Amino acid sequence: MTKQKVESRRDKILKEALLLFAEKGYLDTSTKVIAQRAGVSEALIFKHFGNKDNLLFHLIKSGYRRVLQHHRGMMTYRDAKSFLRNMINLPKELVNEEPLFWKLQERLSHHEFSKQQHDLFMKPVYPTIKRAFSELGYESPEHETQLLLLIIEILWKKEANGELKQSAEIARLLETKYGLGA
Repeated sequence: MTKQKVESRRDKILKEALLLFAEKGYLDTSTKVIAQRAGVSEALIFKHFGNKDNLLFHLIKSGYRRVLQHHRGMMTYRDAKSFLRNMINLPKELVNEEPLFWKLQERLSHHEFSKQQHDLFMKPVYPTIKRAFSELGYESPEHETQLLLLIIEILWKKEANGELKQSAEIARLLETKYGLGA
């Protein structure tokens, strides 16, 4: 058996697990169903990941790794206005690129590991948003930061569930509120 075949079967497992966890939920998806959908044996899942929890952990960590690699430029601080504009538009962009990953994250927002990974992802954003509001002369950069992060949290969750039909309009409204015109 070649290494390439092993990788492709592993990729099939990851793809089907992500799809099933996002659509049916983690608790309602068995490794047996994942194996059937991926066209592999259940034993192969255990060989690659050890157990269902480790498979989930791998999906979450690798998902955030992809997001960070792909959006490194957006997370770079050039100036206050462009950074805030990027943060306002980030939820829609993230969900559009990886809808299943963000749907999974939304479904697992109560799950400790998922929450921990999301918090790690967002941790460096907080002081940078606060810096931007400070530079723009806001009276309470701390409160503006908390408000914007709450809005961003709601936006990506609604976007991931397909419940947000006017995200572009909402983004424009936020950009106007913060005086971020292009």
